[in-house]
This record gives sequence, structure tokens and C-alpha cells, in this order.
Amino acid sequence: SPYRCRTAADCYSQTVLSLFTLRLSPSHTQTNALWFCSLQHSDVNECLLSAHTCQLDERCVNTVGSYVCQRLITCPPGYHINNDICEDINECVQGSHNCGADFECVNTEGSFRCNPKPRCPAGFHRDSQGNCNDLDECGALTQPCSPGFNCINTVGSFMCQRKIMCSRGYHANPEGSRCIDVDECQSSLHRCGDGQICHNLPGSYRCECQPGYQFDSFSRMCMDVNECWRYPGRLCPQTCENTPGSYQCSCTTGFSLSSDGKNCEDVNECVANPCSQECANIYGSYQCYCRQGYYLREDGHSCEDIDECTQSVGHLCTYKCVNVPGSYQCACPEYGYTMSPNGRSCIDIDECITRAHNCTLDETCYNIQGGHRCLALTCPPNYRKVSDTRCERMTCPTSLECQNSPLRITYYYLSFQSNIVIPAQIFRIGPSPAYSGDNVIVTITQGNEENYFSTRKLNAYTGAVYLHRQVDGQRDFFIHVEMKLWRQGTFTTFQARIYVFITGSLL
Repeated sequence: SPYRCRTAADCYSQTVLSLFTLRLSPSHTQTNALWFCSLQHSDVNECLLSAHTCQLDERCVNTVGSYVCQRLITCPPGYHINNDICEDINECVQGSHNCGADFECVNTEGSFRCNPKPRCPAGFHRDSQGNCNDLDECGALTQPCSPGFNCINTVGSFMCQRKIMCSRGYHANPEGSRCIDVDECQSSLHRCGDGQICHNLPGSYRCECQPGYQFDSFSRMCMDVNECWRYPGRLCPQTCENTPGSYQCSCTTGFSLSSDGKNCEDVNECVANPCSQECANIYGSYQCYCRQGYYLREDGHSCEDIDECTQSVGHLCTYKCVNVPGSYQCACPEYGYTMSPNGRSCIDIDECITRAHNCTLDETCYNIQGGHRCLALTCPPNYRKVSDTRCERMTCPTSLECQNSPLRITYYYLSFQSNIVIPAQIFRIGPSPAYSGDNVIVTITQGNEENYFSTRKLNAYTGAVYLHRQVDGQRDFFIHVEMKLWRQGTFTTFQARIYVFITGSLL
């Protein structure tokens, strides 16, 4: 048969038809046999001939010389089977999308999306990847510049430059009408090294070192200038420290750098209270002081109280000194004294005048240092009281009795402090008035058992009583002193009854 098979199915159909024809038309046996022989080397489609062993849930897929059985898995549109799993088809990668040139393909699950590409500005064109690249107008077939001008492409545009010759360091202006200077510093055409500053010059440029550096012709590098060595004592008032490209001023202890960074200002250390009491700021330092009654310790900061009571020369107080922080106070005995206005000495309180005594109506109050005594004046028999301190004899039966008994008894009250200087004359006795030829004898007749007192004749008509032994502490004595007056051949006796009160010393 002149029919040529296009597919395996066509070959199979033609083969069956040829065999049928061969049986019906024996006259054509030779021709049909030749045609059949031409098919003996063609692949047999077992799937069409049902010569496969695939199951009902499998699909027969013919292969060259064999077949395969595939499971019947159906995937939705936009997916394909891969290892029996439906996977998304990336239409953008496979190029199976239908997005135009002005659109960008974006893959989605099971499909794709066409997003319009952003337009490129004037002077740019989009490449195959969708990027906007500079359009080289000068490389176009049609030159944009007029004859006599050179086309110079720029980013996003171009310029036409007249074909003129400029010397080195110059280039033609955009109109091509004149030569203008090339700024090598701005166009990075200079050859200045690191740390150098480029300065543009007409037709050229100059390289200079940064401030604080100088060019070293040997190493051809910019080296740091030590300003502190170059200008000693002129940059900073105290300490100069060199830094890369510059210098820095610093100040010594007690000073701080001012806001201009050049001068030193005195620091007021007293603001930080470095002293325990008083602080005085001085130039570059400070000095601690103590208030009155304190002294500065060796650390120069702390103040210690001065014990004026132990360190003073002489007596600050008449009785007792009590040290207090920063000063001292004078104290008096607990009873019998009060402080004087000067604050140092003690004044005796006269209990008799202030009526602070406990004497009865029959007693007389006698003030002594630091206290008082209540005394009752009584006259012996044959004597009568003629005053608060005197008794006189009333009768004299015999002359001998008149000579031996006192004509008059007078009471005296004496008070001394225990620190009295010994021997001390404490009492004088004599006739008043005294006449020429008078002579007296003075003796202590009672109260001197411990021999604290003695008598002495000062002249013919005057005698004195002395305290010739030191008395410790407070002591009361009551002594009888008799004076026998010899006048005109007759003795007359007088008696002084003396209360001697020794009080404690305030010193």
C-alpha cells in the first residue's frame, strides 16, 4: 500500500488492513508482503495491543521497546506530577507564561501573575532582565550632535563638545567654544597621597598636608608636627601634650582647663568640702582652717578640739575648768557660789542677805565663803548683852575677881580660805584709845588644842593672833583670846571670842 504510517497506531491499523487485504486478494501477495516487511523494525505499542499487565487503576504508557504502568493521578491546572506528588509549575521560570515585554511575571501557586514593569526615565532603556540602564545616545546609528562636535555620553543624557584642542589640565566647555580648567580634585584625577589635601590650580593642582602635618621629602609622606617642641611655652600656660595633627593643653593639680582649651583656671576645691570645718581657696590649692577652740591635725583636713583646761598657761577659772567642744566653761561649787558676769570667777552667795539660810529667830546668820553659819550669842553669868556682839561684866565683888574675869567679852567672826598663806595675821587686839605707858599681854586661853594659832606682841599696846599651820579642807574654830591691859598700875582683862571659819579654796 502506498500509505505511510505517521504514528504507531496508524501502523497497527494499516498492518491489520494489509493482512486482511492479503487474505482477500491473493494476487497482491508480493506487494503487501514487502510493505509488511518495512514495519517489522517499528516499535510495538503494547498499550494499544493490550499486551500490557497494568492494573485497572494504572495507566499504560508506551516506551521505545516496552511500556510503563503509571498510577492514575490527576493534578489541577498549574501543577504537574513529580514522584507521585503534585508540584506547582513555575511558569515564569519555564517561560510558559504569556506576559508581555512591559510586564513582569510573578509566579503564584498553580498559576502566575503579570505585573506591569516600572517605566525607565528619559535617557534609560530596559534590558532583558527588566533593569533600567543608561542609554548611550552617542552609540546610536544616528549621531545626535552636529558635525564639528563630539558626542559625550552622560548618565541619562549626552552633551555635544566642539572639536577644539585644549592643553593639558583643560577641557572644552559643553558648547565647545572655549577651554575650561579641569578640577582634578573633584574628578579624582589627582595623585595626592593619604593624609594630603588636594587644592585645584588653573590647569593643575597642588597637594598639601593637613594642618598639623608637614611633608617629608625623604619618605614623601606627611609627618606629624610636634607643636609643643616647635613652640615651647607659647601654646599652653602649663602642660602641652602633642597629638596626631595637633596638640592638647593640660593643667596641673588645682587647675582645670578652660572652655577655650588653652588656659588654666583655678579650681575652687572648697566647693567639694574637703575640710572638716573651714576651707580657704588659694591659687592652685586650698587651706583648711579650724574654728576657735580647735587645732588642725597632721592630715591637714581634720580639726581636733583643744582642751583649754589642760593646755592653757595659768588658771582660766577661779574654781573649776570644764572642757567643751571648741571652748571651755568655768564651773563653781555646787552650793554657796554663783558665776560672775566675766564667766571665770565664782562669787559667794550671801545666804544671810538672800534669806537662803535656815537659822532660827534666836540665831544670827553669818555668811562665809560658800556657805553660812547660824550663831547664837549668849553672855556668861554676871554679864549682860549690850549689843549683838558684846557682853559686859555687871558686878565685881572682889578686886581679884575683877582682875581675873574679863571686863568685856566681844565676839568676832572671821572667814578664810584654806589656801591662805601661812603664817597669816588674822586678828589684832589693843586698847582704844591707847595711852602712853599702856602695856598688854595677849594669850589664847581656849580653842587652840591643836596648836593652829599663836599670838605675838606687835608693840607695847598691840597684840596679834596668827594662823601658823596650814588647814586642810574646811574647818571651824572657836578660840578665846585674852588681853590683859596694864594701865597706871592696874590690870584690866578683855576677852575676844573669835569664830574662825576655814573654807575650801576655789583655786
